[in-house]
Amino acid sequence: MRTRTIAYYCAGVGALMGLQWLFFLVTGNVPELETEPLAIAFHLAAELATALALILAGMGLLRRARWATPVTLLALGMLLYTIINSAGYFAEQGVWGMVAMFGVLLVLTLLCVPPLVKTFQGLSAN
Repeated sequence: MRTRTIAYYCAGVGALMGLQWLFFLVTGNVPELETEPLAIAFHLAAELATALALILAGMGLLRRARWATPVTLLALGMLLYTIINSAGYFAEQGVWGMVAMFGVLLVLTLLCVPPLVKTFQGLSAN
């Protein structure tokens, strides 16, 4: 997978994560705000941090910034956690379409890692 493709993937997924949560909050589709306010507050903080890290990573890769590869690897690691966690949440609710979507995101995210590791190894050797 090309670095430019990874950059757009990161920035796009990060932006969509933010929009998804904005939509859920505005439409009142976060029942945990009433039932588990502290747990969902920490979860939202983790999701927002992931979204921002992905957007930053995408921008860094597009600008060919030296720091972009390690930041992108970190951001993708954060994303892997949120994908697995979110898939479990929707599986518990029986919303299998969302579980399938997270399965696709899992595969796409994993495909981004090997070329970045190769790039990072090249940077580390210098």
